[in-house]
Amino acid sequence: MTASLPLTATNDAQRQFSLSDFDFHLPPDLIAQHPAAERSHSKLLDGRGTQPADRIFKDLPSLMQPGDLLVFNDTQVIKARIFGEKSTGGKVELLIERVLPGHQVVAHMKVSKKPPLGGVLYMGRDAKSGAPGFTATLTGRWPDEKGALFCFSLSDEPHALMAQYGHVPLPPYIERPYDGSASEADIAEDERRYQTVFARNPGAVAAPTAALHFDDALLVQLKAMGVQTASVTLHVGAGTFQPVKTENIAEHTMHSEWYDVPESTQQALHDCRARGGKVWAVGTTSVRTLESWAQSGQAQGDTQIFVTPGFEFQWVDCLITNFHLPKSTLMMLVSALAGYDRVMALYAHAIEQRYRFFSYGDAMLLTRAA
Repeated sequence: MTASLPLTATNDAQRQFSLSDFDFHLPPDLIAQHPAAERSHSKLLDGRGTQPADRIFKDLPSLMQPGDLLVFNDTQVIKARIFGEKSTGGKVELLIERVLPGHQVVAHMKVSKKPPLGGVLYMGRDAKSGAPGFTATLTGRWPDEKGALFCFSLSDEPHALMAQYGHVPLPPYIERPYDGSASEADIAEDERRYQTVFARNPGAVAAPTAALHFDDALLVQLKAMGVQTASVTLHVGAGTFQPVKTENIAEHTMHSEWYDVPESTQQALHDCRARGGKVWAVGTTSVRTLESWAQSGQAQGDTQIFVTPGFEFQWVDCLITNFHLPKSTLMMLVSALAGYDRVMALYAHAIEQRYRFFSYGDAMLLTRAA
């Protein structure tokens, strides 16, 4: 019999949390390697009541009320992983994190020996001739000379080059050959399913995975019952997968990501509050975007917001989210929203009931703790 869940998180602000508090044992076979056959047929763990409820994602309309507001992240995943070689013939891999003006890009570089400043990389391959598709010239580090990322000048427009030569930048825990040799079936599936149905602003290197469960039919059903929708943009960076390395979580430095809260979404949020509806964030990226705007007063810019237990939320009432990596900043965020004890109990239930974890996995529904 499932034990009752903790009802509140009233003591979390007074508790001292360490990195190890957010650890748990996850059987490797629960890490989803492929998506569910249909987007809305994933399992949904409803964690709002006194006991967890096991549902299917397509049940979502029955869990919402007319006048509620769903806030999606409409970022589009770009084919940011590109393979190539140095002038010496050494292999190199770039993961483009951000596109700058003038054919400039910011990227992670995987290479045995880094090229010198001004060094030219020969990236991509022409499908017919086998010749390199374009060049990438190293112009420096980013955002400064001590930065961990690198700035390159490409020989043509970056988005066009990625579309032609790039590969979907799947997370490291999805086991695919990352040299472009995955099967045609896997490539086609990933290109279609590691993207939301409403993606429209290119710039992410990781999908806002909670939104992957929505399909057109479900969106039509939600609209018909009076649920409102609005979009924000946060271009998810590769830093979302970086582990926290400090036991004292206050010493962790968050990665930076670009976000935008359009005026129409700002109005939709105020209207929702005025009519007494609830604001449902779809995914942790939507949470970070809304709360970054609330904290800074800036509707657009870069954010390094780090949400940990004790955080005071200003906009988010409910959260639809996937299951996250142990000891991750995302585990800290969901614990901050719903309460640490409740979240850990829900994760234990999910593992017991064999929910599927991470990007292609199942979903969970949380509400802000009292």
